[in-house]
Amino acid sequence: MFAYLTAGESHGPALVGILDGIPAHLRLDVERINETLARRQGGYGRGARMKIEQDEVEFLAGVRGGETLGSPIAVVVHNRDYLTPKVRALMDPLTGGGEPLSNPRPGHADYAGALKYRQRDLRNVLERASARETAMRVCLGAICAQFLAALGIVTRSYVSRIGAVEAPDLDDWTQSDVESSDVRCPHAEAGRRMIEAIDAARAAGDTLGGQFVVRVDGLRVGVGSNRQPAQRLDGILAGAVMGMQTVKAVEIGLGAGVAAKRGSESHDVFELDGERVVRPSNRAGGIEGGMSNGEPIVVRVSVKPIPTLSKALPSVNLHERSRAPATIVRSDVCVVPAAAIVGEAMVRLALMAPVLEKYGGDSMEETIDNLQRSNAAAAILFG
Repeated sequence: MFAYLTAGESHGPALVGILDGIPAHLRLDVERINETLARRQGGYGRGARMKIEQDEVEFLAGVRGGETLGSPIAVVVHNRDYLTPKVRALMDPLTGGGEPLSNPRPGHADYAGALKYRQRDLRNVLERASARETAMRVCLGAICAQFLAALGIVTRSYVSRIGAVEAPDLDDWTQSDVESSDVRCPHAEAGRRMIEAIDAARAAGDTLGGQFVVRVDGLRVGVGSNRQPAQRLDGILAGAVMGMQTVKAVEIGLGAGVAAKRGSESHDVFELDGERVVRPSNRAGGIEGGMSNGEPIVVRVSVKPIPTLSKALPSVNLHERSRAPATIVRSDVCVVPAAAIVGEAMVRLALMAPVLEKYGGDSMEETIDNLQRSNAAAAILFG
């Protein structure tokens, strides 16, 4: 069984995570994990916090000599901001204190969390609700990426929209085009206009949302299941991505666009290329009947503008029962490029359980043997 947990506050000492279920003998490339953490910190529109943090993974358990042991993996990413005396005075686990925050931000977890956990200081809610927590998800997802890559499964992403600026649909895009763009958009002209839109929002004291696309290549037919609702691959992926901060909608394949189309325009017909069964389209986004169908998995994700504006939205002071502006904390103008990296991580984490259910194994050798036997059986099924 695969599972993961994260813990830690935005300005606390560190973020920690546990991965349980990774087979033994997976050789880990730590530099690649750190490179992925750095990608999350980049992107046009990020705030000053990213100039402070230099995220790096530290392994505490489950790894020896650079290889997984098959036991739970424990990791930590330290928060450099915590080292400043002001932040430490606020957030020390035993002695931290200070003036409570009382003005909730519309669109954030502040208000609902304060009532749920009976907290008079909103800081006790917003610290955990902060997107800083996603650094650990990205870290854990980067470990999972190396397991998936060993099975030939690769996950990548790009930004398709920021605010009102939308790139045309892209079927053919390279990772180098994405990484060379400050907004992670492989369409150069759209990327330029996205930067202009972010600059305009910053000048107005506002924020912007957008969309990104996550694509998975190399997933064989039959991952996921139609047996029970909770085993459907599309539901697993959608639930995981909706668990991200700021995400408001998830689409697979044609997504919401399928509602306006006829059946003849909605499905991916079968054709023969010699003796191979092929598809001329991928409208289903790689999933049919809750199972992977061998085509690339394509997930489109819509992200709302973040709720911390430098020009604060109207709110109330919960202690004084008076009108007041929402709390302003250090934040970003646009998180969509960074959210795409988090989206990759969530898709990787979500794929782990169904992939391990399909191929199993306590060691990488056993898992790869199971994969090869499954591929061989599929090849002769209709022979």
